[in-house]
Amino acid sequence: MTDRVGSSPALRRLGLLPLVLLAACASGLPAGESDRPVLREGRFKPSGAFGAYLAGRLAAAENDTEAAARFFAGALAADPTSPELLTRAFHATLADGREAAPLARRILATQPTALLPTLVLAAEEARDGRFDLVEARFRALPRQGAAQLLQPLMLAWAQAGRGQWNEALATLRPFADGARFRAAFALHAGLICDLAGRMAEAERWYGGAFADGGSSLRMAEIQASFAARQGRIEEARRILAEIAASSDEVAMVQARLLGDLERRPVASAAEGMAEALLAFAAALRQQEAGEFALLLLRVALLLRPDYPAAKLMLADILEGDRRYQAAADVLSRVRQDSAYGPAARVRLSLMLDRLDRTDAAIGELEALAAADPTRAEPLARMGDILRGRSRFAEAAAAYNRAVARLGPPERRQWALYYARGIALERAKDWPRAEADFLRALELAPDQPYVLNYLGYSWVEQGRELARAKRMIERAVELRPHDGHIVDSLGWVLFRMGDYRAAVRWLERAVELLPRDPVINDHLGDAYWAVGRRAEAQFQWRRALNLGPEPEAIPKLEAKLRDGLVLPPANVASGAAGPAPATAAR
Repeated sequence: MTDRVGSSPALRRLGLLPLVLLAACASGLPAGESDRPVLREGRFKPSGAFGAYLAGRLAAAENDTEAAARFFAGALAADPTSPELLTRAFHATLADGREAAPLARRILATQPTALLPTLVLAAEEARDGRFDLVEARFRALPRQGAAQLLQPLMLAWAQAGRGQWNEALATLRPFADGARFRAAFALHAGLICDLAGRMAEAERWYGGAFADGGSSLRMAEIQASFAARQGRIEEARRILAEIAASSDEVAMVQARLLGDLERRPVASAAEGMAEALLAFAAALRQQEAGEFALLLLRVALLLRPDYPAAKLMLADILEGDRRYQAAADVLSRVRQDSAYGPAARVRLSLMLDRLDRTDAAIGELEALAAADPTRAEPLARMGDILRGRSRFAEAAAAYNRAVARLGPPERRQWALYYARGIALERAKDWPRAEADFLRALELAPDQPYVLNYLGYSWVEQGRELARAKRMIERAVELRPHDGHIVDSLGWVLFRMGDYRAAVRWLERAVELLPRDPVINDHLGDAYWAVGRRAEAQFQWRRALNLGPEPEAIPKLEAKLRDGLVLPPANVASGAAGPAPATAAR
């Protein structure tokens, strides 16, 4: 049986990434400045300045920032007066994490209000404490495009860096009192008051931000830190416990945060500027503007080089671009004694596995599990990696070790039992797998992926068909656009003999996942059952051409040669009847 996990987010346990920040920032953002072209040319060996320019564009389109920076630098050296080459070289250099300030100065000499070059130079000046220059830079920025939100935040922090607390709050107040993104501005007003030691004002600003800003790990961290520093330790613990219930990885971070509650979340104006950039990058990431978000994160790390939340989000973007080695390099630089250190090591293990360094990934997780014998997360991730490598018995053993570390069962732990159930089912240990699926459903009765996997497994075994049908119908209600789940409903209807209804649902499943060989095979069986023989042959042939699992190939070939053996009455009427053994994949 194939691993019918679908797109379950629960099995991608690092749900805390990208971590930040405000729900209030997540929509309606101005467009970014990124203009990277997307090219479809094949690879070639360039020569001359024009060749370097084309190679740079191709490298940028393929997310190879190192090569893009190198090629654009070569093209710019050959034509140093080209504004386009200068801008492209600057973007590629910044995206690759290299020293971009010299290129930023050249751009600002002719484009004094360019946002990203302004941010790079302001970061350099803020690090040196020259906040008068930083303030002047941000005052000169027009409030248009991305600067509509960034300019007042960065200006306020520049004023805070000069000790002009009242002026900084005055800069933010019109926005914090407005209708759009007020939680973000209220939060930063609270952070500024907190840094200034004006705790009563900070509490008022924070109150507005926490009420309007939604729930996130970073927001909970700031709220808990403030409560603890006001002597409200139990309140701080409750805040972190509530957010930790959302995922295992957040729970792992929570354990470190509890020991670090006395530290201010922002300790300087430069860190406040980095916080603003991180929040903006998170909002852009949600809108799939990952390239511009990556550039903002690079600037945030110029302001605060040891900023684990920014590094984790940067690694998340790099992973999405399939730059696994670059993501691993970023994650390896997260301080292991920071609150996010263990989460970074878990994510690093995933990158190592992506790079086919699975033994190194397992080694990282074993070391992390040994360092904290109370945490189940490293062992659960180990099981995920081994299961992804089809090492199902080893995966089940890793999950066993993770389960042994669990305390009283919690709802969020359904995912661990579900994952172990999959590993056991694939390792041919059905009784234990079934017990795990049922346990997962006890913890999360309406989890569509568990309902689907267990229901489908029963259908394949010809057991509990009526119960399986009810479970899968509920899963379809919860995930109506998941092709695997819709296929399961069609398949249970087929196995129960309701062939005409099966055709309708399986056609829908093929629409949702047209290149899935199992679903195309199922639709072929249903077509044959209702007498649509030519269409059945087409679907089986298509399934064979879509790369089915090896054990499915002889079954498909036999059906193409001999068809399915079904009772004639069922072919004619679609009446209920026993499922044919040859229909099983």
